[in-house]
Amino acid sequence: MMNWSLFPPKTVEAQFDEKWAFVGKKKKNCNDTDLADSKQGDNWDHVAYDPEHRLVVSVVPGKRTAKNVDKLMADFRQRTGGRIMNLMTSDEYKPYKKAISKAYGKKVDSPATGKRGRPKGSRIVAVEGLKYATVHKTRDKGRVVKIELRTIFGSKTEVQAAIEASAVSNTINTAFIERHNGTDRNRNARKVRKSYCFSKDWDMHNAMTYFTMYSYNFCWPVRTLRVQDQNDRWHSRTPAMIAGLTDHIWSLDEWLTCPAVQLL
Repeated sequence: MMNWSLFPPKTVEAQFDEKWAFVGKKKKNCNDTDLADSKQGDNWDHVAYDPEHRLVVSVVPGKRTAKNVDKLMADFRQRTGGRIMNLMTSDEYKPYKKAISKAYGKKVDSPATGKRGRPKGSRIVAVEGLKYATVHKTRDKGRVVKIELRTIFGSKTEVQAAIEASAVSNTINTAFIERHNGTDRNRNARKVRKSYCFSKDWDMHNAMTYFTMYSYNFCWPVRTLRVQDQNDRWHSRTPAMIAGLTDHIWSLDEWLTCPAVQLL
């Protein structure tokens, strides 16, 4: 596919989440001392999703770790041309805050104090305009009984202004990426929660994750993105079309045979 860093999508808002699946056997049945089990057990899709264009911008499959969250944020920043998003939201998974700071922050040196001893090192601070908020869900017996919205980067006023400017959201939420999680489970039988179709091979599971996630962008017309012309005829559109990455619906053959890298 095209180099997104050269031709970034029109993404201005992002939602982040992780989706659970497993390979071979579930984590509780894995032996941490067995090298063969290092590629067995839980496998999570770390996903950056564009709610306005319904676009999967970036995905990193693997263990649910801070390292993979860092990879996700670095990849997302590159694919969107390094632009500061109008708003970023996620659940309260702790690694996101540090990963966003690392991807979009800047290093500043601590001021000299004039006191004896080793001076404090540099630290990373959020750049101006960065807005990030989280959704905290309190559950009772598996059911959500309370939702708290929290602003992490940016002021509450700035986050509220971003919500008012949003084309799809009227509050801080992760609803769009959660809905896409269900869509992807439907498209990839390996990720259905209770199924005999679960993956048996780690690398094949990751390959199928990339296949279903990114082919969705170019080859899967989304019903809520279709438009009606003056003759009352409906025209289907894919996330990639809305995000400015292409002008037509791609067939799987076209998508699979497109060069991974296109030289200018």
